[in-house]
Amino acid sequence: MPAARLTVVVTRRLPEPVETRMKELFDVELRDPDVAMTREELAAAMRRADVLVPTITDTIDAALLAQAGDKLKLIANYGSGVDHIDVATARQRGILVSNTPGVVTEDTADMVMALILAVTRRIPEGLALMQSGKWEGWSPMGNLGGRLGGRRLGILGMGRIGQAVARRARAFGLQVHYHNRKRLHPDIEAEHEATYWESFDQMLARMDILSINCPHTPSTFHLLNARRLKLMKPSAVVVNTSRGEVVDENALTRALRAGELAGAGLDVYERGTDINPRLRELPNVVLLPHMGSATIEGRIEMGEKVIINIKTFADGHRPPDQVVPGMF
Repeated sequence: MPAARLTVVVTRRLPEPVETRMKELFDVELRDPDVAMTREELAAAMRRADVLVPTITDTIDAALLAQAGDKLKLIANYGSGVDHIDVATARQRGILVSNTPGVVTEDTADMVMALILAVTRRIPEGLALMQSGKWEGWSPMGNLGGRLGGRRLGILGMGRIGQAVARRARAFGLQVHYHNRKRLHPDIEAEHEATYWESFDQMLARMDILSINCPHTPSTFHLLNARRLKLMKPSAVVVNTSRGEVVDENALTRALRAGELAGAGLDVYERGTDINPRLRELPNVVLLPHMGSATIEGRIEMGEKVIINIKTFADGHRPPDQVVPGMF
């Protein structure tokens, strides 16, 4: 007798090739229409599924896990970050959690460079001028930005994405500096021509650009706060494609409005879609709708990792990308 197929519930629409493969392998319940599940819908899904496939917009806390029945055995997260899942409580209830690490590295690093260029070269301002029909032609002092070559880039968090940013930055002639929980091996530092700073404060004071590439943990919450923002040069730029909670968004807005920073490029926000309205008004700020990893190639690769994790679990083995409490 063949083993019973797992019941898999997916909380959002995924690329067609991923959904097709899931239907071939599992008894899958796809999301239609493509809107986020309510808390009640999530609770119901967790009671009827062997495997839940959530995304970063699904908050799965201890209270929600308490409503899950005995059937749920795996939360196969579609995404690398798992700070929206109470992994420790899931583990206590006998529910494994997996994620999709490494897939978004190159796409996110590309977006970091796009934001750096957009802010320093004033690309959105130029675009808005052209779309308004008010451009009257070239002038020597029109739309002046700054040159990247020779500037100091400070990378906060030198993991996979941070190192991918460093590779791109060197091609643009940027000087690479970094602060990390642990110093990298000398060979890796030499490969990226990167200078390590043990003190984040001391690095901040000397950087022209700061790229935030660290995860959100209790120790990184508001790591870039009002005090640290005041350490930065008035000509400096902040770029965040990691987690919005790492930055005190209100303090960043005040610094930008006061001219204490030259600009910012943000793809993530402290309170999700609830963005400080004053931040939206600033011409020296580029705001994107969390699209750092939004490539079709990346989304399909994420889905493939989810499928591998589920299939490995179904075969009685540990998912290759299992998350354990405290690993982030």
